[in-house]
Amino acid sequence: MWKPQLRTVLIAGNAVILLLVVAAIGVLRLYETELVKGTESELIVQGMRIAAAYRQAILREIRSPRDGRADVEPDAYGLPVGDPSLAKRFESKALNPVLPRLNFISDKILPPAPDPVAPDSPADRYAQHAGLSVTPIVRAAQSMTLAGIRVTDYRGTIVATSSGEGGLSLAAWEEVRGALAGEPISLLRTRLPEGPSPALESESRRSKVRVFVGIPAVHGDRVFGTVILSRTPPDVVQTLYRHRRSLMSGLAVLVAVVVLVSVMTAFTISRPMQALIRQTERVSRGEEGAAVPLAHPGTYEVDLLSRAFVRMADALEARAAYVKTFASNVSHGFKTPLTSIRGAVELLQDHFDEMSVEERRRFLQILHEDTDRLQRLVSRLLELARAETSLAAGTTSDVGKLLEAIVARYRETGMDVNLQTAPDVSAAIGPETLESVVSILLDNAQQHGGPGVSVQVTASATSIDQAPRAVLTVEDNGPGISEANASRVFTPFFTTAGDRGGSGMGLAIAEALVNAHGGTVSLEPMERGTRFRIVLPPP
Repeated sequence: MWKPQLRTVLIAGNAVILLLVVAAIGVLRLYETELVKGTESELIVQGMRIAAAYRQAILREIRSPRDGRADVEPDAYGLPVGDPSLAKRFESKALNPVLPRLNFISDKILPPAPDPVAPDSPADRYAQHAGLSVTPIVRAAQSMTLAGIRVTDYRGTIVATSSGEGGLSLAAWEEVRGALAGEPISLLRTRLPEGPSPALESESRRSKVRVFVGIPAVHGDRVFGTVILSRTPPDVVQTLYRHRRSLMSGLAVLVAVVVLVSVMTAFTISRPMQALIRQTERVSRGEEGAAVPLAHPGTYEVDLLSRAFVRMADALEARAAYVKTFASNVSHGFKTPLTSIRGAVELLQDHFDEMSVEERRRFLQILHEDTDRLQRLVSRLLELARAETSLAAGTTSDVGKLLEAIVARYRETGMDVNLQTAPDVSAAIGPETLESVVSILLDNAQQHGGPGVSVQVTASATSIDQAPRAVLTVEDNGPGISEANASRVFTPFFTTAGDRGGSGMGLAIAEALVNAHGGTVSLEPMERGTRFRIVLPPP
């Protein structure tokens, strides 16, 4: 089963929480933009209606002059539209809506609008009369929508207003210049504070920007004037407060998602770690079989940790069992010679004067032999300890030359040893270590096979499981090893030659030395005699 890595779980959990925060911030910003666009859309609708009413009022004034004469035609009144396509837009009967386009996130926020100023000349007389006609509409719209509304003639002079600024000029305003060119225009300006910030429940808006919209009053390809509207958009905090119940529901969902991510993280990390801690405590109390691979490790790293912990616990249990057995064997190995020494000493102490010289020599010889046996046991124990902790040190042995030297030395003692070795056989083991292993096997053959034993030593290079190996065999024609004892020959302190000074440590030391260098040593089955096979890795 696929298991995610620990860092994947942590990164994924943190990423989800981060995305939730970023998404919340993004939603708020987008919501604030939509509030601005909503205000802009309302102002565009109001402006279009007032601009249509103002255009009709201008046409009535031109066609029915109050002083009895008309000195201007509608096609010559006002200013020409800057772009002819704009005139077609207003004349077309097809749907051609003016859509809100302000973006609170990316649009530049201009400084507050400058104060209206006195014009160089009075407003156009037709515009003045038309302004009086639309003033009731302007004030009615302002009372309902709370928007600031100003109607100007084609020079930018106010002819109708909701704020008592009639007769002043707005020609310097960017929104007025854009609308007089025949283009609907929308922009954002900084809002000047008008007093303390209103309460969240108040209808007064707290936003620090104000939306300005300029709508041209267009007839044909002529601009009769403009309608300038302004309104503070709803404040996002006030809006959220008014929708607080819905928001609380959304917040509850968000908290539930965060809790779910935390629970998943705890399930994939904390729970397996707690299970490992419980296993550790059981192992520390000495319970056997307490460490088992976790059924649900959660993550890849925890799975590796669990399996490594089980291997460590098994190794500790095996080591503890080995130490226990080893201590028992050491105790047994030392008990026999120590008992013999103690008995001999007690007899010498109690009957020394009554003993003959020959009896004294016999007991002293027993003490000497048992002391030698204890010394051999201690030496073998040290060799076994060094063998079990030794590691391959990158040394190499020329197996053929080394075996020739060993065989020659044993032949000098009168032992019948034959050697057969292939050329250029080498192994990744130190010469001294390999000499110790082969010497142990030859000593065993001499001790158990008797004086007339014949030993055959061979060495060759071969391939085992498609890997090169050096193979050594030590074979004798002695009585061999019984089936019952074959499985115990590498067990420390097991010997069938205790009466001949055998310690039962030699083969255990040989196995530990070979294993430490990545090799194996085994007892091969034979009808008669004994054969040991050593397999070593190449250099």
